[in-house]
Parts: sequence; structure tokens; C-alpha cells
Amino acid sequence: MTNNEKVKDTHLDRFAYVYVRQSTAAQVQYNRESTDRQYKLVERAIRLGWPKSQVKVIDEDLAQSGSGAANRSGFTTMTSEVALGHVGLILSIEVSRVARNNADWYRLLDLCGVTDTLIGDEDGLYHPGLFNDRLLLGLKGTMAEAELHVIRARLEGGIRNKAARGELRRGLPVGFIWGEQDGDIRFHPDQAVTGAIHTIFEKFSEVGSVRQVWLWFRSQALSFPLQSNSLSEIRWASPTYTAIHHVLTNPVYAGAYVYGKTRQERYVDEAGNLKKRLRHLPRSQWAVLIHDHHKGFIDWETYEMIQARIARNTRPRPHQAAGAIREGAALLQGIATCGRCGRRLKVYYQGKNSTPGYYCPASHIVNGRGMYCLRVGGVRIDQAVSRAFLDAIAPAGIEAALLAEKDIEADHEASLDQWRLQVERFRYNAEKAERRYRTVEPENRLVARTLEAEWEQQLNELAAAEAELQRRERHRPIRLTDEQRKHIRTLGHDLRRVWEAPTTTDRDRKELLQSLLEEVNIAVERADSKAHLILRWKGGAISEIDVSLRVYKAPPIRTDDDTIELVRRLAVHHPDAVIAGILNRQGKRTARGDRFTANKVGNLRRYWKIPRFDSTRVSSEGELVTVQKAAETLGVAPSTVHRWLADGIIAGEQVTPGAPWRIRMTNELRTQFVEESPEGYVPMVDAMRLLGVSRQTVLQRVKRGDLSAIHVRCGRRKGLRIKVLDSQPTLFNNLS
Repeated sequence: MTNNEKVKDTHLDRFAYVYVRQSTAAQVQYNRESTDRQYKLVERAIRLGWPKSQVKVIDEDLAQSGSGAANRSGFTTMTSEVALGHVGLILSIEVSRVARNNADWYRLLDLCGVTDTLIGDEDGLYHPGLFNDRLLLGLKGTMAEAELHVIRARLEGGIRNKAARGELRRGLPVGFIWGEQDGDIRFHPDQAVTGAIHTIFEKFSEVGSVRQVWLWFRSQALSFPLQSNSLSEIRWASPTYTAIHHVLTNPVYAGAYVYGKTRQERYVDEAGNLKKRLRHLPRSQWAVLIHDHHKGFIDWETYEMIQARIARNTRPRPHQAAGAIREGAALLQGIATCGRCGRRLKVYYQGKNSTPGYYCPASHIVNGRGMYCLRVGGVRIDQAVSRAFLDAIAPAGIEAALLAEKDIEADHEASLDQWRLQVERFRYNAEKAERRYRTVEPENRLVARTLEAEWEQQLNELAAAEAELQRRERHRPIRLTDEQRKHIRTLGHDLRRVWEAPTTTDRDRKELLQSLLEEVNIAVERADSKAHLILRWKGGAISEIDVSLRVYKAPPIRTDDDTIELVRRLAVHHPDAVIAGILNRQGKRTARGDRFTANKVGNLRRYWKIPRFDSTRVSSEGELVTVQKAAETLGVAPSTVHRWLADGIIAGEQVTPGAPWRIRMTNELRTQFVEESPEGYVPMVDAMRLLGVSRQTVLQRVKRGDLSAIHVRCGRRKGLRIKVLDSQPTLFNNLS
């Protein structure tokens, strides 16, 4: 069957798709002949019988790899149209243009076979529904995928071989540049850049923490060279923690050539999409590691020590060494271990003064019963270890004291060196801006104004840097006089004064302790009220100390102060039985956790010398009575008194929530309850109508004293009466 015989009218009634693809942007830009050949397939489709209006070009996948369909929107669209039966022919220059992945290719073949869609290339037309054509298309797809594998294998093999010799040129971290020879790596020619890198390693050897190095750079307001890649220019900015950490953990700074630290992996995400990610490999799995490949800022042994120190600074596991030194008051943080299970002890703080202590949660973790291997206060233990440390370090005290001044001066000089390099860099930038400004033609005003503004900005930055350098040079650490040096030697003999000085921080003390102590094992003997400490010093020496612990006595059983104070206030107004009911309703309990009774309230009151309730005592402002007694005295129902209380017409007292209300019986209150309604007093409904307001507003005016109110006790219309004036002001009074 010839090519033209395979084309039926059913094919010509549908669209012909010309698929155009190049793998990379460089191929699109430079291999234009291949792209032109693919576009000319439109003419072939027309020769096969398709009208030009029914020939569509799919070129959305230019600069996309054919190894997958995830990022190829054109291929996805074409496959969808084939599945819908809208396509009669797919044309491409060769099968590899359509797909280099057998899964995508065979999926397209299946759809074309079902929907009667032809596939064509430079060699001819094929019908995937015919066995021979499908076999040939399958072989072509397999060869296209194999070709991609061979090309990739050749490229990766050449890259690995060149990397194994240390000659593969890749991006270098800031501070290095490539030389002219293969594999030649050199220091950056800018001394300010290399000086900043050297300063990082020097400060880390002093403070032993990435964070502390970063904080020192920020405290000194020093800039740091940052570079997004080896081709971009270096920019100076305030250092980030990540930048400092990258310098300290990159083996290139130790003179090593490294390749293959990461591996690309493919995975399927939650939505079912195939994605890629980088996985950092352990050092044992690095593809290439060449020591002493080039001159580094540090040697490999120093690099190993830095990595070990950084690893220890992270939150340690139960049996690992101490982490980074923190600011807390617990001096044995990170070096205290449990005398029972050997785990690293954790630190806790309690009380108003945040008193430190140590505990081991091993038993709680294993058994889950809320019990700890060890839990002990840390004050006495810290004091005992401090005394042992001071006794051990006393011979070296004088030497340490004399070195203190040198360390301060060295730290200041390191900061000044960086600032001098920054001033030199700003001066170069200002001179460069000046040269650019002077070379521009005077007639070109727009460019001249821009360059003049840049020159002025560089001059301002230079002036600010010089002023800061002068300020720092003026504020050098004060050199010690002979008398002060003599005083320091005296302190060297008495390190305890330095240890306990307010200027010595807890962090300083912990750094000193960890400089000599490797571990402090704590075993608590509760029966003897002591703790047995085993001090393991660096170098292998071991010493033991017994520390007496504070003996805790059980506190006496005592009712809480809030309950006692509440009883004191209630006893003025209520008898013991009523007080007991109030306390029980509020959920109060005795010191032993029992419910209150009248007898227990009486015992508590007598113990604290609280006077009992005196029902005969009458205040000068009137007698305080219960709601029931007030209702009997006034001749109304208790519900009426409660209603007046709720409306705020009469005042009541309640010592505490849940206590009975008490009414103060005064002559004024008695006059508000009468047998007959006086003239001028009307029922509430009439008062609302006359005043033109709501019931709540009337009650509010009575409560404020704007209106008078009484309660009629007798008659068919007994109840609340409001006195309303004959001539109440209305909205229209002001209009006459």
C-alpha cells in the first residue's frame, strides 16, 4: 500500500498536525536549518491533500526536551486532539521530534490506532492500526529513546572523567577564581574578599559557633562579599547566616576538589506529577574528592575539626557530645550526663529567679509513667564543679590573665583590617566613577548627570566609611598601665573574683568549663541526700565529688490564702452554715480536699481569729438584711425585691458570687413601699405612653434619680408607680 493510498477521505476531513520541536534554546537559535525543514512539512501535508486551512503547526515545545511530556504543552494538546478524533495526520521530521520516551510514544500510537490517525515522517506514512506499520514505528521510537541514552552517557562520561582529574570547570565559591590552566584554582585577587574569608575562619577558631561568627560580623558592621554565581560580579552586603555557614562547610576552602555531592532523584508528588529533587549525599558517596588540589584558606585537618564542631553545636542526641553553648544559667548544659543510664541531661528552670536544674527523661520515654531517671537542682552542683574547675586552673591563671589584653587588641585589629580594606574598595569605586564621568562628552547632558550622581553617591559612601574607620581607630582598647597590669596579675592568683564578677556572663563561664571538662556524670542518692559527681577532664583525668543536697520537708497542710480571705469577708454578713454553702458552690475545698461544713468553717475562723457573724449589729446607714427579711419588712413578695434589684431601683450587696443578696433597710427605702398611690404617680404602661419611651428607658431614669418610683402594696392595681409631671417636654415644645 503506497503512502497516498493510506490517505482516505476520513483523514482529509480532519486536521493535519505538523509537530515542530528543538531540544534546547541554543538549537532554536543556531540550528535554524533543522527548524526550517520542520516548518516546510506544511507543504507536504498540502501535497497529500489537506487544505491549508486544515493544517495546524504545533511549535509550543521549541526548546523543550522530548524525554518526557510534563513540560510539553504542545504534545499534550496534540495527544488530546487525537483522542477526540479531530486529527487525521501527524507529521514530524523524524520520530525523535515527537517523543524520546517509549511510554509517551506508545500511548500516542495506541490513540492513533483507535482513532484511525496517520503518522508521517521523512521516510513515509504509517498507520498504527496496521501490524507492520506499528512494528516499524515501535522500532523507531525505541531507537529514538536509545539515542538519547547514548548521547547522555557520552556527555556524562566525559564530564566524570574530566572531574576525576580535577579539571572540570564549575562554579567556584566566593574567594576563588579559575586560572588559565586546566584545573588551576587561585585566590581572588581582591584582598578585601580573601581577607573577609580569612576572618571567618579565624573567628570560628576563637568562638566555635557559626552563629557567633555571624553576630560578630554584624556587631562590627562589616560587609561581606556575596556572589550569586561565578560569572556575576561580587556585591558587598551585610552577611547572612547562610553565607557564613556555607564558607565554613564548603570543602573547596580546604583545598579540595569535589564533584558529585548531590544526586538528582525523580519522584511522584501528591498530584501524581513526576518531579525532580536534589539529595545531598554523605561524604563516602561523593563521586570525586581530591585533597590538596589547590591552595586553600585552611588545611583538611582544620576543615574536619570545623565540621565536627558544627555537628556538635546542633541539638545533640541523648548519648552525643554537648551542643552549642547557650546563654542560660545552668553551667553544665551539654556536658552533664545521667549516672543511671548515661544519657545527656536536659536543663530546666523554675521559680521566680529561674533557678536551674537537670533531669533525665529516659524512664519517662521508655515507660511513659511520668517518672524521671534523675531530677535535681543545679545550684549546689554548679557551685561544686566551679570550685573544682578553679582549683584545677589556678596555676594557669596568671598566663590567662595576661593573654586577655592581647586577645582584645587582636579582635579590634581584625575588625580594623576589614574596615581598611572596605575604605580602599570604596576609594577605588569613587575613582572609577570619577573617570567615567570625566570621559563623557559635555554635550551629552543626560549621561553626564547620571554619571555625576553615581560619582557623588560613591564619594558619600567613601566619606562614611572613612569616618567610621577614624571613629574605630580613636576608640581602640585602652592599653593597660603598669599598675593595671599588676592588678591583673593579682587577679590571676585569685580567679574566683574574676569568675564571680558581674561582667563575667554565664556563657563565658560555660566556655571556660568546657575548655577543660569533657563530661560531668551525676548520680543522685536520695536516701543520703547527696549527689555523686564524676568529672572527666580533657586529657583523661578523672575526679570525684560528693555534693550534699538540700533536704526538702513536706510543707504543712494549710488552707489557701484566697479561701481564708473570702471567709474573712463573708463572716461579717453570714453565719458559718451559710458560708459553708457559698464555699462549696464556688468549688472551694479544705486543706485536705474535703467539702466545707459549718463546723469546719467555724474551726477555720477561730484558728485565724476571724470574728463570727453578729446579727444584732446595725450600721448607722441601716440594717443589712436578707431578701426574705426585707420582703417581710416591706410587705411584698421576695420576687418583688429581686425584681427591683435586677432593675437597679434598689441597691443590694453581695460579698462574693454565690453569696446571698443583702438589702440595707433605710427610711428612704421604706417610704418607697406604700398602701395607696399618691397623686401624680401612674402605672408603668401609662408612664411609657406619656413619656414616649420604652420600659427600659423609664427604669434607667428612675435609677439615675430623674424620675421617682414607688411600689403600691394593696389594691387591685398594686405594683410599680412612676411619677410623671403634668407638662412633660415633647418634640414639638421647642417649635412653638
